[in-house]
Amino acid sequence: MKTVLFVLLDKFADWEAAPLAAAVTTLGAQVKVASPNGQPVRSIGGFTTMPDIGISGDSLNSCYGVVLIGGMSWRENVAETVAPLVRSAVERNMPIGAICDAVVFLAQLGILNNITHTGNMLDDLQNYAGKKYSGEKLYRNEPAVRDNSIVTANGTAALEFAREMLVALGMLSPDDSAKWYRLFKSGCYQAQEEAAWWFEILNSPFGDLL
Repeated sequence: MKTVLFVLLDKFADWEAAPLAAAVTTLGAQVKVASPNGQPVRSIGGFTTMPDIGISGDSLNSCYGVVLIGGMSWRENVAETVAPLVRSAVERNMPIGAICDAVVFLAQLGILNNITHTGNMLDDLQNYAGKKYSGEKLYRNEPAVRDNSIVTANGTAALEFAREMLVALGMLSPDDSAKWYRLFKSGCYQAQEEAAWWFEILNSPFGDLL
């Protein structure tokens, strides 16, 4: 079974995690949550999450992809504990997703300098990451951008982020991921064919296919 690692810091943006996490588990994979030292983290919306593991060199064991959920702590010292994990994921060519302020964190690590990407604002990436960021010409004013195995998105694009991550993770084809997106963007009354398709998946033993 595929395992996707969600990295949460305190004051994380819960709305950014929910659509992707629900789709991942529906499609038969497993979500594992990591936080600094494995300590509970509380979301911006007030939900407290008990992580499965802490962030360490062993956090990527048996994981297929890494998702960095945005929030209010990616510019604090605690974010530095995540850097070795992300660099290791890059070295392994694992799918990596970053949304909202987690994109700023990737920029500071220099990971966005040679890939097409987006974020909350280009000026913000430039100002915060400084000389560590040189990817200005590859920045796109789009809700979410996928460049091979790396996905970036702004904080208002949780559905678009999930759509691109499901492709990067190899869980849905681009066409099927677009169907999933139409359903949750438009609703089951406006996307009845997509709803029937997704409800069939919900009731199928999908885990054996991944």
